[in-house]
This record gives sequence, C-alpha cells and structure tokens, in this order.
Amino acid sequence: MEAKAQARFVRLTPQKARRMVNVVRGKGTEEAITTLRFAPQAAAETVLKVLESAIANARVKADQASQRFDEDKLVVLEAYVDEGPTMKRFRPRAQGRAGRILKRTSHITVVVGEREAKSVAKERTR
Repeated sequence: MEAKAQARFVRLTPQKARRMVNVVRGKGTEEAITTLRFAPQAAAETVLKVLESAIANARVKADQASQRFDEDKLVVLEAYVDEGPTMKRFRPRAQGRAGRILKRTSHITVVVGEREAKSVAKERTR
C-alpha cells in the first residue's frame, strides 16, 4: 500500500528543499522524522509536515481497505521537489536602475509505502 502527500506553492526555493528531501529518501519513516526534526535547515520543517501527512494518508487508506496498519514498516519510497511558479519583484538600485528579485516556489511530493511494495515496484518497471 502506498500513500502520497503534496505541498504545492511552498515559498521555499527548490534547491534548498531538495537538500532535505535527498536526506530522507529511502529511509524508514521513523528515522526520517527524527532526522528532519533535528535538522537545522528551515526547509526541514516543511518536508516534515509533508512526510507526516503522507503517513496519515497511509493510515486512512489502510482503514478504508480494512487492512492492518503498521507504521514501523513504512519507508519513504519517493520524495522529490518540483519547481513552482516564480514571483518576480523589483528593487530600486543605484542611478535609477531596477534590480530583479526572483521569489521561487516549490512543489514537494512524498510517497510512503511498505518495504515489500518497494521491491514490487522495481519489478514492475523492468
């Protein structure tokens, strides 16, 4: 069973968000949560929220399917950051010029599932 969570239009640059997503990809959910909780980067908080949401989605999905839910078996199968729209702002500079400021946004996606589902997914792609 797989569950997915997304955070769209997050006011965080994709480059900074990818640093944290790369850290948790492939880890167990408990280890990933602990890593994100104590990471000093600001992006860790947002990625942590998306991860916890994906776990909650997995719990709901298991309840609807009347399956037993074990959070210890969950693994971060996929985690990626896509670039969202960029807000363009201008700041006055010397001699009447204007400097452009790019305020980037991100779409953060996390997919969690059981360890067995990870190997089955690899076999499907072959």
